[in-house]
Amino acid sequence: MSRSAFSARFTQLVGVSPGKYLTEWRMQLARTRLLDSTTSVAAIAEGLGYQSKAAFCRAFKRAFKSSPGSVRRSKLRPSA
Repeated sequence: MSRSAFSARFTQLVGVSPGKYLTEWRMQLARTRLLDSTTSVAAIAEGLGYQSKAAFCRAFKRAFKSSPGSVRRSKLRPSA
């Protein structure tokens, strides 16, 4: 199966392109790691395949409208 045929079939079945699906999956995994561990943002970025912390932070902010640091800090705030 060619790359373009795979992409078309994947998009037809899943509803988003393979690239978008992978990015969304990575961002959900990143959010979970930020909230459930003390691993540094840079280490999370590297573990998810980003070339730099800055590239990861841009992608994260685009996905969640919030920085990785603010998401991590949100777990420290007591619930009302």
